[in-house]
Amino acid sequence: MIHNAKNHNNSQLSLIENRKFRYQNKKYNFDKNYRFIDLFAGIGGFRLGLESDNNKCVFSSEWDKDCQKTYEKNFGIFPHGDINKININDIPNFDILTGGFPCQPFSKIGLRQGFNHKSQGNLFFNIAEILKKKKPISFILENVSGLLTHKSKNVKTLDIMFAELEKIGYEVHYKLIDSSFFNVPQIRRRVFIVGFLKSYFPKNTDFKFPQGINSKVGIGKFIERHRDGYCISKKLQKSYIYKFKDKFPEIVDEKSKFQVKTLVSSYHKIQRITGTFVKDGKTGLRLLSENECKAIMGFPKKFVFPVSRTQMYRQLGNAVVVPVVKEIGKEVISVLSELKKNYGKKFKKSA
Repeated sequence: MIHNAKNHNNSQLSLIENRKFRYQNKKYNFDKNYRFIDLFAGIGGFRLGLESDNNKCVFSSEWDKDCQKTYEKNFGIFPHGDINKININDIPNFDILTGGFPCQPFSKIGLRQGFNHKSQGNLFFNIAEILKKKKPISFILENVSGLLTHKSKNVKTLDIMFAELEKIGYEVHYKLIDSSFFNVPQIRRRVFIVGFLKSYFPKNTDFKFPQGINSKVGIGKFIERHRDGYCISKKLQKSYIYKFKDKFPEIVDEKSKFQVKTLVSSYHKIQRITGTFVKDGKTGLRLLSENECKAIMGFPKKFVFPVSRTQMYRQLGNAVVVPVVKEIGKEVISVLSELKKNYGKKFKKSA
């Protein structure tokens, strides 16, 4: 549940009062754009994808302090903190809710505690509560592929989520999408869930997830040369990276035409099984550079990380792939635009 402001302590109240939710009273021309909120915002991958088509972010929330720094550096807005401590009434009206709610409770490489995860298990229900009270016309959610198979008390977690969303009044669509079909050199499979408020539609929408492109781009064209600062020592290579004669790890160079493994948030730990390393540098082997990681996630080169290299890897490893979000956003906007055209005044503006 999201607490009311009267239940906050003084420091939490002052945080909200000082930020003042700067966009709260802005009016927008809905012939040109839609308003969205960016929950569990991370470093703003959803925002980059949707704002690239002139939609407007009117509210953002992220509790990680390092992510907040990166978000503010790139967007000029300091995101609000813990979603549990935000009064829903203080969130401005909006058309689309976006959120990559924490994936750790459902990830195949974690403990898979699901709804039982102490700090992150029930954050989906914060989203549901906001949808219930604010009733935006649409939402876009993202999570790991493990969500498809995860169960809670022998019931599929996804079924529990869908039942909740449908009870609130949403038509729900979902699909497992691989980012390698969206012009990024990475195999990254994520579940996307899209919903539309049924009260606005006389029948089911014709929403379809984007298919991506048939041809894929390889990592080679994004590889930088002579990036010595990312080098892996000869000692570590001998004692760990090449210790076992198997098909791991994955080594790339500028001639590589394939897509790399999923970039994970723990990439900085140099894990030989899950990692991808570059044949380059003074020691002959190095980690992926910042620009290479940006390319893998579809972030622009100008995106800035005012944090440590470890945090940069962690933040990008937890981010959404921007081109995927952009294309899904286009399909959502297409449905909303068609609704406006056909039903005119029945379309309730969020302003």
